[in-house]
Amino acid sequence: MTLPPLLTDPLSALVVWQLVAPVTALASIGLPSLLGRPLSERATTRIVAAAFATGFVAALVTLVVIANRGFAAHVVHLGRLFAVGHHAATIELVADGLSVPYVCFSTGLCALVNAFAGKYLHREPGFTRFFILLALFGTGMNLMVLAGSIDVLFAGWEFLGISSALLIGFFHERRNAVDAALRAFTTYRICDVGLFAASVVIHQATGSGDFERLFTGTWPHAACLVPPATALFVSMLLVFAALGKSAQVPFSGWLPRAMEGPTPSSAIFYGALSIHAGAYVLLRCESVLDAAPAAGWLLVAIGAGTALHAAVVGSVQTDLKSMLVYASMTQAGLILAEIGVGWRVIPLVHVISHAILRSLQILRSPSAMHDRHELAAALGGHPGPSDWSLLRLLPPRVARGLYHVALERGFEESFVSGLFVRPLLALLTSADRLERRWAALLGGGSADARARRSSDGGVV
Repeated sequence: MTLPPLLTDPLSALVVWQLVAPVTALASIGLPSLLGRPLSERATTRIVAAAFATGFVAALVTLVVIANRGFAAHVVHLGRLFAVGHHAATIELVADGLSVPYVCFSTGLCALVNAFAGKYLHREPGFTRFFILLALFGTGMNLMVLAGSIDVLFAGWEFLGISSALLIGFFHERRNAVDAALRAFTTYRICDVGLFAASVVIHQATGSGDFERLFTGTWPHAACLVPPATALFVSMLLVFAALGKSAQVPFSGWLPRAMEGPTPSSAIFYGALSIHAGAYVLLRCESVLDAAPAAGWLLVAIGAGTALHAAVVGSVQTDLKSMLVYASMTQAGLILAEIGVGWRVIPLVHVISHAILRSLQILRSPSAMHDRHELAAALGGHPGPSDWSLLRLLPPRVARGLYHVALERGFEESFVSGLFVRPLLALLTSADRLERRWAALLGGGSADARARRSSDGGVV
């Protein structure tokens, strides 16, 4: 009898454990809560901490092993979703020079946020719910990063989206939090169409969603296996998908509103990991981007434009979390521009260093505000702005114009609302009105009469 590969290959077992660890934490704290007997705060945080710690150790050992092998990709086959003729969708995980370092720092940051949130959310009514969503996020993150096919990557991508939206609306008793969650979820849904369409195109072009049929070689020197026209189409769709998760113009309006969630989730999502999910997908498919230079230059234009937009708007923010979120948007734009230029290792290093720095800044923001107030009290008033500013080099008229643009957040929301949102709402309202009239006509009466009968308590 032949043993399963996971029992005969220790490296495959290590790769799989990086995914199983957060899934185990999710089941361990989620099932008791579902049965109405949630675990204690201490047990919850310890289970999640153990899951992320063991996942981190497994990723670190895997990194050492594949580094000794020249960072050659190690693929783990876990089965098939379906197979029809020559077409198949498989479940594969891949450990290489891109995925394993990413898992190391993502699981490490999740463990750090878990330790912080255990004290930050002490006695919060939604304590268990937060850690369930954190475990779901960790599962989605590792699933997306270790994905060896576009199908597995899409599943992890969706886990990120749903956990992100639910954590933005964590304090659901506040209307602003619910509205912000809906705004983020809507943006995700629109841009996720790009990733879904890219998966359809990849399946049509290669007969499978496996990355090994899309490109070959060791990252970051892989070679694209599809024709240039297909590569350009797939690249454009992937760029569109990345714009939503990375909050790039014109889809950046949801990111400042995401600060309605708890500080720990803001740190792990919008300062560290979720905002860089789009960059990871583009780095994973770097050879496809290399085969489509037009998509790369479009990415440079959007990334650089977003970085400039966020730098200008962030300069007039009056609260610390908004300043940090616009700083994150600036760096995300620069990272995408680096990818568009053709760099590969530099954006990966940029992602990891920025994620670590920004998450720590957001986690410390409440303490920083407290320290600021104590400093002001000791000085007898606000210390005031710095003596030097770049705006002093600009003519006063130009400086006033930039200030006005920054206060209006670059007029991005009014532009998107006037060009897309209002026409779409008008179209949907007209379609709804037409549907009601058609239904009333088929039912034998006018829509107004049916509405009056319904309000009077009659049967419609």
